[in-house]
Amino acid sequence: MAQKHVLTAVLTPDLDGGYVAQVAELPGAISQGETVEEALVNVREAAELYLEDATAEELAALDAHPVTAAVQVSVG
Repeated sequence: MAQKHVLTAVLTPDLDGGYVAQVAELPGAISQGETVEEALVNVREAAELYLEDATAEELAALDAHPVTAAVQVSVG
């Protein structure tokens, strides 16, 4: 039976257009797309490929979900 995981996708607008998408819990699961929807489809596929070859230790690390927060900074 297939295992299901809820992961955190982070999408960042690319300077050249489109979006770069990465999965916070899976270093290296990165993709891109011209639209948010395309980037999400592509990063989902990247995550599935990553998890197919993941070690037991990497799979166990999925239980620790990242904490996300907005941080305000001042420059100058």
